[in-house]
Amino acid sequence: MELTKHGHACVVLADGDRSLVIDPGAFTEPTAFEGADAVLITHEHADHFEPERLRAALDADPRLEVWTNTSVAARLEGLGGRLHVVGHGDAVTVAGFDVQVHGELHAEVHPDIPRIANIGFFVGGEVFHPGDALTVPDEPVPTLLVPMHAPWSRTADLIDYVRAVHADQAFAVHDGLLNEAGLGVVTGLLGERGPGTPTPFSRLAPGDTTEL
Repeated sequence: MELTKHGHACVVLADGDRSLVIDPGAFTEPTAFEGADAVLITHEHADHFEPERLRAALDADPRLEVWTNTSVAARLEGLGGRLHVVGHGDAVTVAGFDVQVHGELHAEVHPDIPRIANIGFFVGGEVFHPGDALTVPDEPVPTLLVPMHAPWSRTADLIDYVRAVHADQAFAVHDGLLNEAGLGVVTGLLGERGPGTPTPFSRLAPGDTTEL
Protein backbone atom coordinates (compact mmCIF):
# COMPACT_ATOMS: atom_id res chain seq x y z
CA MET A 1 0.00 0.00 0.00
CA GLU A 2 1.19 3.53 -0.79
CA LEU A 3 0.32 6.60 1.26
CA THR A 4 0.45 10.04 -0.36
CA LYS A 5 0.03 13.28 1.59
CA HIS A 6 -2.20 15.81 -0.15
CA GLY A 7 -2.10 18.77 2.19
CA HIS A 8 -3.38 19.32 5.71
CA ALA A 9 -5.61 16.38 6.73
CA CYS A 10 -5.91 14.65 3.34
CA VAL A 11 -4.14 11.46 2.34
CA VAL A 12 -4.59 9.04 -0.54
CA LEU A 13 -4.10 5.31 0.03
CA ALA A 14 -3.39 3.21 -3.06
CA ASP A 15 -2.93 -0.49 -3.66
CA GLY A 16 -2.41 -1.41 -7.29
CA ASP A 17 -5.20 0.19 -9.28
CA ARG A 18 -7.38 0.87 -6.22
CA SER A 19 -7.26 4.09 -4.22
CA LEU A 20 -9.09 5.88 -1.40
CA VAL A 21 -9.09 9.60 -0.57
CA ILE A 22 -9.50 10.51 3.10
CA ASP A 23 -10.64 14.00 4.20
CA PRO A 24 -10.15 16.14 1.08
CA GLY A 25 -11.14 19.47 2.60
CA ALA A 26 -10.73 23.13 1.70
CA PHE A 27 -6.90 23.01 1.91
CA THR A 28 -6.67 20.06 -0.50
CA GLU A 29 -5.97 20.39 -4.21
CA PRO A 30 -8.69 18.89 -6.48
CA THR A 31 -6.03 16.62 -8.01
CA ALA A 32 -6.34 14.41 -4.91
CA PHE A 33 -9.49 12.90 -6.45
CA GLU A 34 -7.79 11.79 -9.66
CA GLY A 35 -8.20 8.05 -10.18
CA ALA A 36 -9.88 7.55 -6.80
CA ASP A 37 -12.48 4.84 -6.26
CA ALA A 38 -13.91 6.15 -2.99
CA VAL A 39 -13.78 9.06 -0.56
CA LEU A 40 -13.82 8.68 3.24
CA ILE A 41 -14.88 11.71 5.32
CA THR A 42 -14.31 11.74 9.09
CA HIS A 43 -16.41 14.81 9.95
CA GLU A 44 -18.05 17.96 8.67
CA HIS A 45 -15.46 20.69 9.29
CA ALA A 46 -14.36 22.52 6.17
CA ASP A 47 -10.70 21.53 6.41
CA HIS A 48 -11.85 17.90 6.04
CA PHE A 49 -15.02 18.21 3.95
CA GLU A 50 -15.77 20.72 1.20
CA PRO A 51 -19.22 19.86 -0.24
CA GLU A 52 -19.01 21.69 -3.55
CA ARG A 53 -15.57 20.37 -4.41
CA LEU A 54 -16.65 16.85 -3.49
CA ARG A 55 -19.81 17.11 -5.60
CA ALA A 56 -17.72 18.32 -8.53
CA ALA A 57 -15.49 15.25 -8.20
CA LEU A 58 -18.56 12.99 -8.02
CA ASP A 59 -20.03 14.63 -11.13
CA ALA A 60 -16.73 14.14 -12.97
CA ASP A 61 -16.46 10.43 -12.11
CA PRO A 62 -19.68 8.39 -11.86
CA ARG A 63 -17.74 5.50 -10.25
CA LEU A 64 -16.76 7.54 -7.20
CA GLU A 65 -18.51 6.72 -3.91
CA VAL A 66 -18.50 8.31 -0.44
CA TRP A 67 -18.37 6.74 3.03
CA THR A 68 -18.97 8.97 6.04
CA ASN A 69 -21.03 9.64 9.17
CA THR A 70 -24.65 10.78 9.47
CA SER A 71 -23.97 14.50 9.82
CA VAL A 72 -21.83 14.71 6.68
CA ALA A 73 -24.26 12.52 4.76
CA ALA A 74 -27.08 14.95 5.56
CA ARG A 75 -25.23 17.57 3.50
CA LEU A 76 -24.85 15.25 0.49
CA GLU A 77 -28.45 14.49 -0.37
CA GLY A 78 -29.23 13.17 -3.82
CA LEU A 79 -26.32 10.76 -4.18
CA GLY A 80 -28.46 7.65 -3.80
CA GLY A 81 -26.45 4.44 -3.58
CA ARG A 82 -23.15 6.27 -3.99
CA LEU A 83 -23.40 7.55 -0.40
CA HIS A 84 -22.78 5.16 2.51
CA VAL A 85 -23.27 6.00 6.21
CA VAL A 86 -21.06 4.23 8.76
CA GLY A 87 -20.42 4.52 12.47
CA HIS A 88 -18.27 3.25 15.33
CA GLY A 89 -17.82 -0.51 15.24
CA ASP A 90 -18.72 -0.95 11.56
CA ALA A 91 -16.51 -3.05 9.31
CA VAL A 92 -17.02 -2.57 5.58
CA THR A 93 -15.29 -3.21 2.27
CA VAL A 94 -14.58 -0.06 0.27
CA ALA A 95 -13.14 -0.44 -3.23
CA GLY A 96 -11.57 -3.72 -2.15
CA PHE A 97 -10.05 -2.29 1.05
CA ASP A 98 -11.17 -3.62 4.43
CA VAL A 99 -12.16 -0.57 6.50
CA GLN A 100 -13.02 -0.51 10.19
CA VAL A 101 -14.65 2.51 11.83
CA HIS A 102 -13.53 3.75 15.26
CA GLY A 103 -14.69 6.70 17.34
CA GLU A 104 -17.80 8.83 17.66
CA LEU A 105 -16.99 12.43 18.66
CA HIS A 106 -14.68 15.27 17.64
CA ALA A 107 -12.13 16.29 20.26
CA GLU A 108 -13.29 19.03 22.62
CA VAL A 109 -12.32 22.53 21.46
CA HIS A 110 -13.87 24.20 24.54
CA PRO A 111 -16.57 23.12 27.03
CA ASP A 112 -18.87 25.84 25.65
CA ILE A 113 -18.55 24.61 22.05
CA PRO A 114 -20.76 21.58 21.28
CA ARG A 115 -18.87 18.54 20.06
CA ILE A 116 -19.76 17.16 16.64
CA ALA A 117 -19.63 13.64 15.26
CA ASN A 118 -16.23 12.33 14.14
CA ILE A 119 -15.23 8.88 12.99
CA GLY A 120 -11.80 7.40 12.30
CA PHE A 121 -10.96 4.96 9.53
CA PHE A 122 -8.61 1.97 9.92
CA VAL A 123 -7.79 0.92 6.35
CA GLY A 124 -6.47 -2.46 5.27
CA GLY A 125 -5.30 -3.36 8.76
CA GLU A 126 -2.47 -0.91 8.13
CA VAL A 127 -3.34 2.81 8.41
CA PHE A 128 -5.50 4.60 11.01
CA HIS A 129 -6.73 8.14 10.27
CA PRO A 130 -8.53 9.43 13.41
CA GLY A 131 -9.92 12.65 11.93
CA ASP A 132 -10.08 15.31 14.66
CA ALA A 133 -9.94 13.03 17.67
CA LEU A 134 -7.40 11.06 19.66
CA THR A 135 -9.19 7.73 19.31
CA VAL A 136 -7.22 4.64 20.33
CA PRO A 137 -8.33 1.57 18.35
CA ASP A 138 -8.70 -1.65 20.30
CA GLU A 139 -6.31 -3.49 17.98
CA PRO A 140 -2.70 -3.08 16.81
CA VAL A 141 -2.08 -0.19 14.41
CA PRO A 142 0.95 -0.46 12.10
CA THR A 143 0.73 3.14 10.79
CA LEU A 144 -0.85 6.01 12.73
CA LEU A 145 -1.72 9.39 11.22
CA VAL A 146 -1.38 12.01 13.95
CA PRO A 147 -3.36 15.31 13.85
CA MET A 148 -0.31 17.41 14.54
CA HIS A 149 -1.88 20.83 15.16
CA ALA A 150 -5.43 22.06 15.78
CA PRO A 151 -7.38 24.54 17.94
CA TRP A 152 -8.25 21.66 20.26
CA SER A 153 -4.82 20.08 20.67
CA ARG A 154 -1.84 20.27 23.00
CA THR A 155 1.48 18.73 22.02
CA ALA A 156 1.55 16.97 25.41
CA ASP A 157 -1.71 15.20 24.54
CA LEU A 158 -0.34 14.18 21.15
CA ILE A 159 2.74 12.65 22.73
CA ASP A 160 0.52 10.65 25.08
CA TYR A 161 -1.66 9.64 22.12
CA VAL A 162 1.28 8.29 20.14
CA ARG A 163 2.38 6.37 23.23
CA ALA A 164 -1.13 4.95 23.79
CA VAL A 165 -1.59 3.69 20.23
CA HIS A 166 1.96 2.30 20.16
CA ALA A 167 2.00 2.02 16.36
CA ASP A 168 4.97 0.77 14.38
CA GLN A 169 5.30 4.19 12.74
CA ALA A 170 3.47 7.53 12.71
CA PHE A 171 3.12 10.36 10.22
CA ALA A 172 1.86 13.90 10.70
CA VAL A 173 -1.41 15.12 9.25
CA HIS A 174 -3.53 18.19 10.09
CA ASP A 175 -0.54 20.51 9.84
CA GLY A 176 -1.70 23.05 7.28
CA LEU A 177 -1.93 25.96 9.72
CA LEU A 178 1.69 25.76 10.89
CA ASN A 179 4.52 27.73 9.31
CA GLU A 180 7.97 26.19 8.83
CA ALA A 181 9.12 27.18 12.32
CA GLY A 182 6.04 25.63 13.93
CA LEU A 183 6.37 22.46 11.87
CA GLY A 184 9.94 22.08 13.05
CA VAL A 185 9.11 22.63 16.72
CA VAL A 186 6.14 20.24 16.89
CA THR A 187 7.79 17.56 14.72
CA GLY A 188 10.79 17.65 17.04
CA LEU A 189 8.70 17.33 20.19
CA LEU A 190 6.82 14.36 18.75
CA GLY A 191 10.08 12.86 17.54
CA GLU A 192 13.71 12.82 18.52
CA ARG A 193 13.78 16.12 20.45
CA GLY A 194 10.79 15.28 22.64
CA PRO A 195 10.38 13.18 25.80
CA GLY A 196 10.17 10.00 23.74
CA THR A 197 7.56 7.61 22.38
CA PRO A 198 7.76 3.98 21.27
CA THR A 199 6.86 5.05 17.73
CA PRO A 200 9.09 6.64 15.07
CA PHE A 201 7.41 9.89 13.99
CA SER A 202 7.94 11.84 10.77
CA ARG A 203 6.21 14.29 8.48
CA LEU A 204 5.47 13.99 4.78
CA ALA A 205 5.33 17.22 2.79
CA PRO A 206 2.31 17.66 0.49
CA GLY A 207 2.84 15.47 -2.56
CA ASP A 208 5.21 13.05 -0.83
CA THR A 209 4.53 9.32 -1.03
CA THR A 210 5.70 6.49 1.18
CA GLU A 211 5.30 2.73 0.78
CA LEU A 212 3.80 0.93 3.76
